[in-house]
Amino acid sequence: MRIGELAAASGLTAKTIRFYEQAGLLPEPPRTPGGYRDYPPQSRVRLAFVREAQSAGLTLAEIRSILALRDSGEAPCAHVADLIQQRLAGIERRLAELRATRTALRTLAERAATTDPSSCTDVDICSIIATRQTSDNEGLSASG
Repeated sequence: MRIGELAAASGLTAKTIRFYEQAGLLPEPPRTPGGYRDYPPQSRVRLAFVREAQSAGLTLAEIRSILALRDSGEAPCAHVADLIQQRLAGIERRLAELRATRTALRTLAERAATTDPSSCTDVDICSIIATRQTSDNEGLSASG
């Protein structure tokens, strides 16, 4: 199957298929006498797997490692399970960070709603986001 046919069958562009080939996700296919790529039918299955794995949040490097295991004759499912657990743990950490950021932003939004813009001093830069260092610096300039 030529690259255009594979692109139509997989829902990917020919450019993406070439990229996946260069990235080691799709084996280089044999060429026709005219020099065209001639992909075997299983290329569709492999491309569908790459798309699904990407939509699950796996990186191309992780997907390449899964495919390498499969290509070497090993069942990659234990490796996939480990990658999924690692990805979930990373998402949980990121969610905790985002919740903390949301809390901080809500505090700043409340402060912004009650702050008079004319109360900003040169030292504060912006009193909505005044830092503890600003307070420390005021003490230094008063004593110095």
